[in-house]
Amino acid sequence: MTSANARAELARTLGDTGLVSADHLGEPADEARGTHQALLAAVLASEVVPAPPVVQVVAPLAGVEFVDLAEQRPEPGLLGLLAPHIARRYQAVPVRRDAGRLVVGMVDPSDLEAVDDLRAVLGEGFSRVLVGPDQLTEVLDEASKLDEEVQSVAQIVVDDSAEAQPDLAGLQAVVEEAPIVKFVNLIILQAVQERASDIHVEPTEHDLRIRFRIDGVLHERTRQPRSIVAGVVSRLKVMAEIDISERRVPQDGRIGVSADGKTVDLRVSTLPTVYGEKVVMRILDRASGVGSLADLGFLPNQLARYRSAYERPYGATLVTGPTGSGKSTTLYATLNQLNDPARNIVTVEDPVEYRLANINQVQTNPKAGLSFAKALRSILRQDPDIVLIGEIRDRETGVIAIEAALTGHLVLSTLHTNDAPSTPLRLLEMGIEPFLVTSALDCVLAQRLARQLCDRCKGPRPVTAAELAAAGWDEGVLGAPPQQVLTAVGCQACGRTGYRGRLAVHEVMLVSEQIKRLIVERASSDVVRRLAISEGMTTLRIDALTKVAMGRTTLEEVFRVVA
Repeated sequence: MTSANARAELARTLGDTGLVSADHLGEPADEARGTHQALLAAVLASEVVPAPPVVQVVAPLAGVEFVDLAEQRPEPGLLGLLAPHIARRYQAVPVRRDAGRLVVGMVDPSDLEAVDDLRAVLGEGFSRVLVGPDQLTEVLDEASKLDEEVQSVAQIVVDDSAEAQPDLAGLQAVVEEAPIVKFVNLIILQAVQERASDIHVEPTEHDLRIRFRIDGVLHERTRQPRSIVAGVVSRLKVMAEIDISERRVPQDGRIGVSADGKTVDLRVSTLPTVYGEKVVMRILDRASGVGSLADLGFLPNQLARYRSAYERPYGATLVTGPTGSGKSTTLYATLNQLNDPARNIVTVEDPVEYRLANINQVQTNPKAGLSFAKALRSILRQDPDIVLIGEIRDRETGVIAIEAALTGHLVLSTLHTNDAPSTPLRLLEMGIEPFLVTSALDCVLAQRLARQLCDRCKGPRPVTAAELAAAGWDEGVLGAPPQQVLTAVGCQACGRTGYRGRLAVHEVMLVSEQIKRLIVERASSDVVRRLAISEGMTTLRIDALTKVAMGRTTLEEVFRVVA
């Protein structure tokens, strides 16, 4: 197509929008090469027409997708693929990955010479989309500002070798430097904006790696010069009010900050590694509060079984699962359900993750001599109706908890086991007598957290009988296997992961008289499991597959979170 023909066709389309006439195309169109893409890029660069409304109409004519960078910012970590001067020279910026393939936004996607050069620089092929020049400049300016900040931080070189004694005066001065402060604040702000649950600050042999855990999965966000490790770690330790001079042993602390309009708590843990101190921060959003049990993804029958246990006036109910499986969240939601002026509710926790109104919460302090066991003994003299114990960690705590359940108190606690049927055996292994376990234990709730499909982009895919069989599909329980299931696709709303948020997968075992007999006999967890299933227990796997059939999560998540 000739330049004149391309201009005429584009002019007609632009005229149809009512936003510009053919006469206003002017010199940009005359100077452009004879392609729709080049002509559209030239018109955009001239600012003759407002980009977003017009391009939505015209871009299909040019056979190119338009990405509005004001609405769809480049995915974190991709900007670093192109050096700033390269991005400005070729007017291009990596935008996202679609099914693993890089997508690059270009002001002129028809510039094949630029495409070849970028392919060589990136070391991989890519798909092209059209972006507006002003928006691209804005994105690059923002990135440059952050890069300048990081580079200024990188100039602060602190000797952080394991053998060297830290210069306390020097470290104190470094952590108060504006670049260090701003860099740390930016990391925390970005983590909150991306809904991260944890921030990992990890020194490596050659650099500093920052990762965020989002919906249960770690994502690398940036790597920075190793020279800033000591400054960043020391700044975090100062904020957490822990000893910056001690780098040989783990330490714990807490930071309260306001980020992105939210008040959040950061639970800080340091760990000495061969390359320096690693810092992990658990993000606790005070504003989000504690939801209800109905928000946690319980199937109706599972919630009914669990409710029958926690509504009893006394007895012990345990929530089990690995670290990060949402046990504390479930217990807090349970307390919210039980919280009323007629009850005295007391908790003993390490740490107290959320403050709950009208509930007496106790933070253990081993350094001051306040252990779980000592706190529990004191709590039982406080006339409690309901006692929440953050975790049963040893025999002493377990015995006190069970004795409390046997003396008219409702006891809620957590334990680290893989599933509900193995929990009684774990208590016996801790040295708690079988008659105590069977007398007090009413219910065990095991759970995992699976990523929840993004409602905006999830889509169907065919599923094979072999896949369902490998996942443990039980026709007797779940019915006929489906021909297709929903899968993760990826969009801007979910950061191209296909998932947004998490939901719990549950297994509720009520401790019947028959199960109590097996506990006394020290039967294996497999024997207990078979009996519990025969009595109506839905296993973690069946619960997870039910949620796959409902379109709430994926088969891939079932394989990931359920053994």
